[in-house]
Amino acid sequence: MSVAFTKEGDTENAAATDLPDRPISSHPNLVTVAGLAQLDAALAQARADYAANQANEAQPGDMRALARAARDLRYYAARRATAQLMPPATDPDVVRFGTRVTIERADGRRQTFCIVGEDEAEPASGTLSYVSPMASALLGKGEGDTVRIAGAEVEIVAVD
Repeated sequence: MSVAFTKEGDTENAAATDLPDRPISSHPNLVTVAGLAQLDAALAQARADYAANQANEAQPGDMRALARAARDLRYYAARRATAQLMPPATDPDVVRFGTRVTIERADGRRQTFCIVGEDEAEPASGTLSYVSPMASALLGKGEGDTVRIAGAEVEIVAVD
């Protein structure tokens, strides 16, 4: 059949229904207090976006926006439902979930990261997911330990 005989909204509706869900990690959804607050805020925003898009559903072109809002709502609702709030680390000398660790590289550069949950991780801002290769290498280690990361050794110079 020629595309001349299809409704303009048909392609839009097809694209909206083909929108894949956001992938959900198979790892436990560990979160810090800040991470839980971020999830709560994201879920509230997703609910608001969905409600706003649902109100505009009759408008042409809104099916894709509604599908995106529904996808985000499903994702954040699932992440919030599985969130496991981790208590603050009690051993200040060992790298654990929620601790801040400073490493020194062979060239003298120092970097500080906080080990957090997957949804709150943003390496450029100094937070690493606990399942990342770097965090996995650091977990359980202490100040003065050396760790091999990406083929190079780094020294842990501080744990907070």
